[in-house]
Amino acid sequence: MERVRLSRVKGNRPSEQSLRVQDSNRMSLMYTTPQSKQPSFGKLNIPKPQSGTSERRTSFFGPRTSGVGMPRNSTMSGFGGTEKIKDARPLHDKSYVQQCIRQLHEFLTEQGYPGTLSSKTLQSPSTKEFVKMFEFIYCQLDPTFEMPNSKVEEEVPALFKTLGYPFVLSKCSMYSVGAPHTWPQALGALMWLIDNVKINWSLSKQELLFSDFNEGENIEEGSEFNKLFLDYTAETYSKFMQGDDTFEEEDEAFLVKLKKLYNVDEALLVTMEEKHRILTDEVEKLEKESQTDRLMTKRMEKMKLQADLKKLQSYRASLDSFKDNLEKKDSELNAELEISISHLETLKHERNELQHLLQNQKFTPADVERINREKRELQQTISSLTKSLENAEQHKWNEEIALAKVKEKAELKLAEYHKLARKLKLIPISAENACGHDFEIRPFECGAGSMVQCKTQIQMQLRKLVGDVEEENSRLTNMKLSLEESCEQVNSIITDKTNDLKQLREQIRKLDERLEGEKQELAREEQEWAAEMESVENHRKLLEKKVNYGYDESVQQLKAAQQQYHLVLQETNEERRTVANNLASVFTTAANHLSITEKCLEDLHSRVQRICSKAVEEDEAAIQKLQETLKDFMSKAKNV
Repeated sequence: MERVRLSRVKGNRPSEQSLRVQDSNRMSLMYTTPQSKQPSFGKLNIPKPQSGTSERRTSFFGPRTSGVGMPRNSTMSGFGGTEKIKDARPLHDKSYVQQCIRQLHEFLTEQGYPGTLSSKTLQSPSTKEFVKMFEFIYCQLDPTFEMPNSKVEEEVPALFKTLGYPFVLSKCSMYSVGAPHTWPQALGALMWLIDNVKINWSLSKQELLFSDFNEGENIEEGSEFNKLFLDYTAETYSKFMQGDDTFEEEDEAFLVKLKKLYNVDEALLVTMEEKHRILTDEVEKLEKESQTDRLMTKRMEKMKLQADLKKLQSYRASLDSFKDNLEKKDSELNAELEISISHLETLKHERNELQHLLQNQKFTPADVERINREKRELQQTISSLTKSLENAEQHKWNEEIALAKVKEKAELKLAEYHKLARKLKLIPISAENACGHDFEIRPFECGAGSMVQCKTQIQMQLRKLVGDVEEENSRLTNMKLSLEESCEQVNSIITDKTNDLKQLREQIRKLDERLEGEKQELAREEQEWAAEMESVENHRKLLEKKVNYGYDESVQQLKAAQQQYHLVLQETNEERRTVANNLASVFTTAANHLSITEKCLEDLHSRVQRICSKAVEEDEAAIQKLQETLKDFMSKAKNV
């Protein structure tokens, strides 16, 4: 951690090793050139020396050639050699080239490249387009850079060489950049330049993040730094040549000297480490939170709150209606109370008048007794009226409580009714089964008489709907019966056609047997003719032997026999050909008729089966759905 923090002490010292491509597919550490410097990028960081026991270690001073504990041969192949470094990137691999083209396109698009960009253009750009892209990317490093108008083919390779590009980019390749053999190398150079730009941006950010370490000082790479670095390099290299693989003591000493040189504040480093740990924990926490869909959660919460708001609004509306009813009753009771108060005032006024009369008049004992008796009666009347008023108020309170309970039960039943109606698609008016009727009950929008009227109207509509459903059910049942009858008729037709097919097959079998018999008869006739020809040939030979006994007569008889033979043979062939043609035409006609009949029957049978199965399935589904709807309506009607 101390080495990493130390590498950030000086933000304006971009490492030359870090300026190389960090991706292992593009460039390895073995291509680092410590002799080259970046004049426009700031100062160098100190590269951390590689330590370990691997035999494949790569160093600035060349690969290791001997085992552990053995002295090395100091070839110093890494410094000042004339050997060309081989590019290990697969620039001739089409997939790698396409990947680089995509990365180049993304970089240029993100940074606002002013020219026109397309995949076809980047597959084989011209020299002018390549120079524009190079100028745009280079301006990301140096905004004041301007490409000269002349000899750009020589200027671009020179700039790459100045930047420390470790591979050769020839001037000839700049004349035909889009050629298949030169474009991969030019594309690789652009990707290396893009990596340098990204590293420069990263180091600029580090300079802003760790600017507190500088404290206004600007330490140049003077003799002190060069002396420390050369001493450290000489010590480690000498131990390396002696067979050592680790340089912990030298590293510690070098770090101590560098801390003294750069005035490193340990306390500040510890504070920054603690800040880094806290920020890392916060980043992990934010990443965990980002894995869950917070937007979806908030949307669900919003939907729940909206549903609660609707319920509260409906409840508030019911409370408002209930409040209106209570206010109405309260106004009625206040009116009665005012009447009672006015009556009480009248009684008090009468009492005052009577008392005035009592004080001003002279009464007899009988009048006094009568007045006292009337006074007691009036007091009893007042006490009874007061008690009646208290009883009336208590009764009013009990009635209000009972009314609230009844209203709550009614609301529950009404909610169940609305839930069932929505399930049956009866609410709202535009529902599927509502048929334009309003099945929704609104208890607080109308009086008791309107409630009874609404209930009667809904019951009538439900009865009508049940009747329609029963009528539709009966219609579908009749349709099912008619389809079953049609299916039976089609099956009977199929049976008849099957019997006809069997008869046709029997006729074809008989024709085959007849054809076979006629073939056997023709073969027998041919054998007879062959025997006859053999006898004629024997007779001819006999006549030849008896040529002296009647040569001319035998020749004439032979000619006559041959003529008769040819005539009979021609007639036989003609008859055989006629019979064969007739049999072939009959067999072909029968076979065609049979195939056509079989195909028609199969198509008819498959079509009928498909129609019947589809109709039966639809009818069964519709009947089952209607039965369920009917059961729901019946249960609802019973509940109502």
